[in-house]
Amino acid sequence: MTRFTRMLSLSAAATAVALAAAGCSAADDDAPATPGAEGDTSWSDVQEAGVLVVGTEGTYRPFSFHEDGSGDLVGYDVEVIEAVAEELGVDIEFEETQWDAIFAGLEAGRFDVVANQVSITPEREEAYTFTEPYTVSNGVIVVRADDDSIDSFASLDGKVTAQSLTSNWHALAEESGAQIEAVEGWAQAVALVEQERVDATINDELTFLDYAQTADASGLKVAAETEEQSFSAFALADGSDALARAIDEALATLAEDGTLAEISVKYFGADVSR
Repeated sequence: MTRFTRMLSLSAAATAVALAAAGCSAADDDAPATPGAEGDTSWSDVQEAGVLVVGTEGTYRPFSFHEDGSGDLVGYDVEVIEAVAEELGVDIEFEETQWDAIFAGLEAGRFDVVANQVSITPEREEAYTFTEPYTVSNGVIVVRADDDSIDSFASLDGKVTAQSLTSNWHALAEESGAQIEAVEGWAQAVALVEQERVDATINDELTFLDYAQTADASGLKVAAETEEQSFSAFALADGSDALARAIDEALATLAEDGTLAEISVKYFGADVSR
């Protein structure tokens, strides 16, 4: 049963569900303590169904993708939410959705949670409920390993960086005084750095770590990183505080027992979970 189906059932029998939820919370002493907003049945709905329905792209390597294009759904986000579901004692069901439609699907109740490297922003916090972050990342300047002329963002002044014109890193490079060589993405940018056609590129640390896992990055290094960090978390429908708290408890356990670090190292060669 999907969350959308459960929501229709709730609409048809709101009074009965409210009484059942109240009775369940009073009787189930072994259930995790996950108080939410008044009337919030998000966690009890998942418990009743025995399934956590997860929205994800399935095409976003290394976070959510199919190995070799057609294999099982794998990735950092996929393994983290699978570990969360196991900790919660429920099954997991993935609904693969294009990024442009993923929040609409969440709002429509097609799934309980989005696991797709959703960055926490003030705008999104106004519209959705977020769990605690499970990914922390900085912006980094990537240069050739033998280039010591760049060691800060200030030292990019007058240098040439390869940047996608639509990315936030393009704006940061401009603010730092760099000249911009326009590229379509990371693959082209890092190639220009390696070929000594540009001095550097700015990107997310996760992008560089993923590249180093799948390619020879011995000729590159991180010259500097931003003080500001980006935090990614699971996104839930607004008001789903009870389910968010249950997931937070699971994440805390997985952090303490080393599971999150293990998954991080598998995909990035470093612990990006804290």
